[in-house]
Amino acid sequence: MASTSAEPRGESPEDLSVDLSTAPKNDLPPDGMKIGFTGWLRWMWRQLTSMRTALLLLFLLAIASIPGSVLPQRPVDPAKVNQYLIDNPGLGKFFDSIGFFNVFSAPWYVAVYLLLCISLAGCIIPRTRLHFKAMRAQPPRAPSRLTRLPESASWQTDTTETSPQQILDSTADELRSRRWRVRTQEFEDTTGWVSAEKGYLRETGNLLFHISLLALLFAVAFGGMYGWRGQALVIEGESFTDTITQYDSFKSGQQVDVGNLPPFSFKLDDFRVSYQEGGEQQGAPRSFEAEVTYRSEPGATPAKQTVEVNEPLVVDGAKAFLVGHGYAPVIQVKDPQGKVVYDAPTVFLPVDGNFTSNGIIKMPDNDPQLAFQAIFTPTTALDANHGPHSTFPAANDPGVFLSAWKGNLGLDNGVPQSVYKLDTTNLKKLGLKGLRPGESWTLPEGLGTVTFTGVKEYGTFDVAHDPGKEFALIAAILAIAGLSLSLFIPRRRVWVRVTKPSASSGAATVEVAGLSRTDEAGLRPAVDELVESVKSVAPVEEQVSNESGPDASPAGN
Repeated sequence: MASTSAEPRGESPEDLSVDLSTAPKNDLPPDGMKIGFTGWLRWMWRQLTSMRTALLLLFLLAIASIPGSVLPQRPVDPAKVNQYLIDNPGLGKFFDSIGFFNVFSAPWYVAVYLLLCISLAGCIIPRTRLHFKAMRAQPPRAPSRLTRLPESASWQTDTTETSPQQILDSTADELRSRRWRVRTQEFEDTTGWVSAEKGYLRETGNLLFHISLLALLFAVAFGGMYGWRGQALVIEGESFTDTITQYDSFKSGQQVDVGNLPPFSFKLDDFRVSYQEGGEQQGAPRSFEAEVTYRSEPGATPAKQTVEVNEPLVVDGAKAFLVGHGYAPVIQVKDPQGKVVYDAPTVFLPVDGNFTSNGIIKMPDNDPQLAFQAIFTPTTALDANHGPHSTFPAANDPGVFLSAWKGNLGLDNGVPQSVYKLDTTNLKKLGLKGLRPGESWTLPEGLGTVTFTGVKEYGTFDVAHDPGKEFALIAAILAIAGLSLSLFIPRRRVWVRVTKPSASSGAATVEVAGLSRTDEAGLRPAVDELVESVKSVAPVEEQVSNESGPDASPAGN
């Protein structure tokens, strides 16, 4: 029995399918023969544009991206990079010298990225040309011995009522109705045949996948160069302006002019969150929205919009997404003479799902310098095991618990400090106090009073400009579509040959065979279906060779 991987015999060279492989051929000259500079360039180009090299470069790109995910990056958080260099002077200096703290802009990373794009382009362009040629070519000629193929059948039929040419014509019409590409050969002497092929979209899908992958790489690169993203925290009643100084964190591409960001601004008028009460999902947020008033540029007519999850504020190509929220208790501090020295909503960061939150207040201009560590509880509970904590995220029964300190806050030594941390090394603790809204605490040593005047909420906005995101989404969808075509569409060929009756026999010989280039498992049903269709026109008079099928024995050679 012939092997399933063997090509059918009898095909002329011009009828063979086009080889779409881009694997480098062994085109080096024999020993002792020189190919010259141009020849070496051609050889290197073939190596670079092979699919094997493209896969290797894709793997290298994935490996090269690991340091950018593990180590702090200078464009994102330069403070963490500086701290890493202080904590690891030897290793940090080595990493810095090879660009591990700015991976995605490092020359070696860009080189791999560009080589991958060139390699993919070099693979795709010739394959597209060859595939276009194959799409226009006719199916190959029928092999001379169809019964040598694994999936085949042969029988004799009476041609008294149906002529051999009618058998071929009927078979061709049936295959065309099933969307096969058909080629027919009129009878030459005593033999005529029909050749059909389908599944060209498999290679089309393969090319579409690779073209989309290349487009996706270009979209990501374009977005990385011309896009920017920042995060800002805005308290109710306060405003945000799209300038670099207004962001808590900011990251931009190499081609972005941070001094020329879109000049929009917005004010957070109201922030509303509702939570589920009772049940297994108690405390889960059910509505999450911010009412804002925005201007597209200074002096523009203000407009209002409700910003919700997945419904950002879109202004001048930038999108402001609502990504988080929290509480900002309003704390007022007066000096011993009753003068207000601090009166502002202070951002507290949540530490659990019920929004028990921690905050720091620093007063470096006071004499002596004062600081407060505080815990805010939206729905207050206090017990010996857990201390002050919240039992529900909504501000149903708010409370703030203050710890007062005095001394040198260390803000004059030039070392930056986080606004959410307090170094108590050189500070003296004054006392602890829990307050409800409207309550005051007279500080020890006659240092003044502290009043908890109310609670505001804040929203965290992720503001981004991604010029290549839509294009990248389209490319990703097309890549999935192309991959689906290449995986699920089989490439198959079938042939039907009819040999006219000889002088000694009044019956014509009918041969049917199929060959799958991808899906051997699905070939037999397709051939059996074709056999049944041909038998409806040319019924069996005498079995010549065993046909393929569940009730047939293997065909002989």
